[in-house]
Amino acid sequence: MTPLIISIAGKSNAGKTTFLEKLIAELTHRGYRIGSVKHTHDGFELDNKGKDSWRHKKAGAQATLVVTDKKIALVKDDLGSDIEKMRFYLSDMDLILAEGFKRQPLPKIEVFRAGGPHEYPLCLDSPDLIAFVTDATFTPPVPIFGLEDVVSVASFIQERYLGHK
Repeated sequence: MTPLIISIAGKSNAGKTTFLEKLIAELTHRGYRIGSVKHTHDGFELDNKGKDSWRHKKAGAQATLVVTDKKIALVKDDLGSDIEKMRFYLSDMDLILAEGFKRQPLPKIEVFRAGGPHEYPLCLDSPDLIAFVTDATFTPPVPIFGLEDVVSVASFIQERYLGHK
């Protein structure tokens, strides 16, 4: 079965990464295998310049896999869509939580912090918004959770999308 992808969206400095860390820990504690995805810009390097895997890729390898006893890291040329890549490479997960990807047609949980540099949330009018995590007074027509209410958000995801383990 293809895992569901949920985007944790919001403007910069809203607390997405912190919230996502806590949500991953909570869902993992409940027995789920969680894959996470963080969007970055092209040109990033997994290895430092000059390392063997970097040299292999620069020499023309279309894929470079770095393997240890407990971990792997793959750098591979892939022109598929963001969603196709997430589903393919994380197909053995129960759920994929993707930080960002605000323009992708994915279910979204927006994190919005009142008093921050942004006055208005990003996804309030999006048909993809499934939940809103905030300390502000906005009231979109989806479940609303506090910034520290990770347990309730995990329960919402579990009940609505995962089933109980």
